[in-house]
Amino acid sequence: MSPLLIIVPAYNEEKNIEYVMEDISRHCSRYDYLIINDGSTDRTLSFCLEKGYNVLDLPINLGLAGGFQAGVRYALKNGYDYVVQFDADGQHRAEYIQPMYEYAKEKNCDIVIASRYISGRRGTTLREIGSRLISLCIFLTTGKHIKDPTSGMRLYSRSVMKKIVTQMNYDPEPDTLAALIKSGASVREIPAVMDERLSGASYLNVTNSIKYMFYTCTSILIVHWLR
Repeated sequence: MSPLLIIVPAYNEEKNIEYVMEDISRHCSRYDYLIINDGSTDRTLSFCLEKGYNVLDLPINLGLAGGFQAGVRYALKNGYDYVVQFDADGQHRAEYIQPMYEYAKEKNCDIVIASRYISGRRGTTLREIGSRLISLCIFLTTGKHIKDPTSGMRLYSRSVMKKIVTQMNYDPEPDTLAALIKSGASVREIPAVMDERLSGASYLNVTNSIKYMFYTCTSILIVHWLR
């Protein structure tokens, strides 16, 4: 068994999952992985079974938070020291998993984020403006500068894994990142490049993006400030 488990939450990703798994196999064959089929209504599950992938099937859709928590519970039960959250839509690159793991070991840190903005350069798209606002909120709350708080590619240590599965409101979102920092978790970032989704559409359209930013900033500034 490897010390690290790659958790791949997947909801209706039948067109992308093979590419993602080939990428993981090419760069990270030394590490274990677990696909979380989050109640998909397409052929994601049947395709994974046909390919012989290691998959945990959830009978209903729990969303990213519930699916990721299920994967973390599996990791804790099976004795893994670290987990990496890895998207099933083709945006993340498996080549960064090994550097993330090595960095966590070298720096003895609890969370490592694959950051698109490690140089501090962000444009003026709605996503990048939102990332700036969330970064500011985290700084005001914790005093910690996080360049890419919305990056979904993160590594977590075992101590953080325990918090994720025991705290109902600890999901893989930026407001949880603020809460973990306030609880003493050490966070580092490494530079990374991310791609566009291979197929399908993200739920974060303009309206949902604005709602997401409002909810996240409010949660960080009000809820986690008072924790």
